[in-house]
Amino acid sequence: QVQLVESGGGLVQPGGSLRLSCAASGSIFNIAIMGWYRQAPGKQRELVAARTIGGSTNYANSVKGRFTISRDNAKNMVYLQMNNLKPEDTAVYYCNGRRELAGDSGGFFAPWGQGTQVTVSS
Repeated sequence: QVQLVESGGGLVQPGGSLRLSCAASGSIFNIAIMGWYRQAPGKQRELVAARTIGGSTNYANSVKGRFTISRDNAKNMVYLQMNNLKPEDTAVYYCNGRRELAGDSGGFFAPWGQGTQVTVSS
């Protein structure tokens, strides 16, 4: 099975920035969608950013204008640049992929990794 390893999280002040990285042990070149998800304590996991093979992006309303997702297929890496961080962004962040551009039939690309903790606090 492909493994996903997230890194780059930490403690940051409100208004600060972080860049998260996701390393995949297998190729992501032909994966339809790569995305970043987050889960706060007591909350469900939610999709915050996604990028397709063709380069189209989609963001949750709560992070639009602040987060940017990118993918380097040659290096099997996905990144999330997070700017102007807010306390509400505090969560464990995960990456994963979808095998199809639409619908749920394709399933996820890989098992969930351990995630990386992002804490935004003064």
